[in-house]
Amino acid sequence: MNTRPPGSLSSRLLAAQVGVTVAMALTMVVVAAIAGPPLFEAHMLEAGHDSPDVLAHSEEAFTTAGTLALGIGLAIAASGAILVSVLISRRLRRSLGDLGEAASRISEGDYDLRVGPADSRELATLAGSFNTMAGRLAGVEATRRQLLTDLAHEIRTPLASMEICVESLEDGAIEPGPEAWSILSSQIERIARLADDIAQVSAAEEGRLDLARRPVDAHDLAATAVLAAGEGYDRKGVELVLDAVEKSGPLVEVDPARIGQVLANLLSNALRHTPPGGRVTVSLDTGADTVNVAVGDTGEGISGEHLGHIFERFYRADTARDRDHGGTGIGLAIARAIARAHGGDLTATSDGPGAGATVTLRLPRTADETTAKLHQTP
Repeated sequence: MNTRPPGSLSSRLLAAQVGVTVAMALTMVVVAAIAGPPLFEAHMLEAGHDSPDVLAHSEEAFTTAGTLALGIGLAIAASGAILVSVLISRRLRRSLGDLGEAASRISEGDYDLRVGPADSRELATLAGSFNTMAGRLAGVEATRRQLLTDLAHEIRTPLASMEICVESLEDGAIEPGPEAWSILSSQIERIARLADDIAQVSAAEEGRLDLARRPVDAHDLAATAVLAAGEGYDRKGVELVLDAVEKSGPLVEVDPARIGQVLANLLSNALRHTPPGGRVTVSLDTGADTVNVAVGDTGEGISGEHLGHIFERFYRADTARDRDHGGTGIGLAIARAIARAHGGDLTATSDGPGAGATVTLRLPRTADETTAKLHQTP
């Protein structure tokens, strides 16, 4: 196996340019030597100069002048070609060298590095794509670091509770029994739920969700979610209303179970933040290409400083709410990831604290609804 390192690209370009120039020169010399004298002699004879001495002298003069002109022309052309090739090769080598150095530094963790603009359209496109890649890598690294920090914080709390419980058992402060086992099992359940939530949101954001898509009536999706959440709303004394005049809506091509999970999360959050006597309304709005399912409540509302962050992993507007009563803080991140996996999105609006909030699920409509309705699963 040949393990010799490859040669320089600029050297290869220069060698190729020189080769082309030499081939061109040889071709011109051979063609001029073969075709030039007979053509010259034929034209002289046609002009009436048939004297052998005149023909010989004229042919010698033609050959000398042609050779001199051809040699000077080829020398100038070769010099120019080599000079241009050297300049282009140096600029190309410098640009590619900068990209190679930047790639090496990024591989070592310098994700903030960017390459400067290039002096050609192709290299500029390459540099732009490289900078875009570097930006995405920087975002992934920042997310990874934040995720590790959040995970450490989330896991530390149940582990601390378990440690205190075990120490109390060892010291005899509490007796081994239902109370101790309840504490330990609840904390283990929290860690297991956290691991499951992390797996779900990662799978959704990386496009690894298995989606069993089929045309589904958007009204049916909303009505099913409202029906499933009704008991919890009745217990708390919060009114839950489906605001839809028609009993059927436009079709969306989705995985009903996954979208049902999103709507269940939105209704659960709305119930958590709406006091008894409040109202939560689920409404449908149909656009030309999308269907919007909005879940609006009359509850606590969201301040402007928190509104842009509520879909982030582990983000909590109410930091005083513990994990047992507020979930893992990742439900909305999962819901948005699922919505985006369907080609839709999840957005939130609020006029501020005390003014309630509205979270809207946007889903793309089925392209050919007539055909979809004929094949729709009952």
